Amino acid sequence: MAEPEHPNPPTTAEAKIEISLNRLSQLFNSLDPSPFHERDLDQDAEDYIIGSAEEIGLQRPIALIVHLPADQLPPSGSPDLGEAIHNYFAYREDHERRRLRLLFRDGRIALISGLVFLFCCVLLRELAFSFGNDAASEIFGEGMLIIGWVAMWRPLEIFLYEWVPIRRRCRVLAKLAAMPVIIRPK
Repeated sequence: MAEPEHPNPPTTAEAKIEISLNRLSQLFNSLDPSPFHERDLDQDAEDYIIGSAEEIGLQRPIALIVHLPADQLPPSGSPDLGEAIHNYFAYREDHERRRLRLLFRDGRIALISGLVFLFCCVLLRELAFSFGNDAASEIFGEGMLIIGWVAMWRPLEIFLYEWVPIRRRCRVLAKLAAMPVIIRPK
């Protein structure tokens, strides 16, 4: 019987994400040539683990329990499965944090561009009103104001809405990078 990958078994307060495998290699991407502790998880396994963690929420601690047939249990001297899973989720968290930083950078660039464009549109609007108050000036002026505010759509979308799911994903991945991983025989 294999020793648990984590010395402390999950408590009753911990939510359990359980995976049943026929062989340990099913958990990892078969095309990844990296050493065991640096390998990518299989996409289906990753989606299942992340989806389960998102359903559980960030408030409860979680533990990953991997069920394997007795003949597939890793020997005690083999590379640590928990470390491999932690490394993978830490890498994914770092990737998402980088994505968030790039999104905010793009948001700042879009905000500056949008404000400059809005300022130009307001100037054109005032210029149109200075030529007279006929219907054409009114239509052009209001059109410029609308176009200027539409240019602000993207930065507002980034700073109000787009960053939230990425930040949530970062928090879930950080939690998964630290969860206990336990191997149990089927």
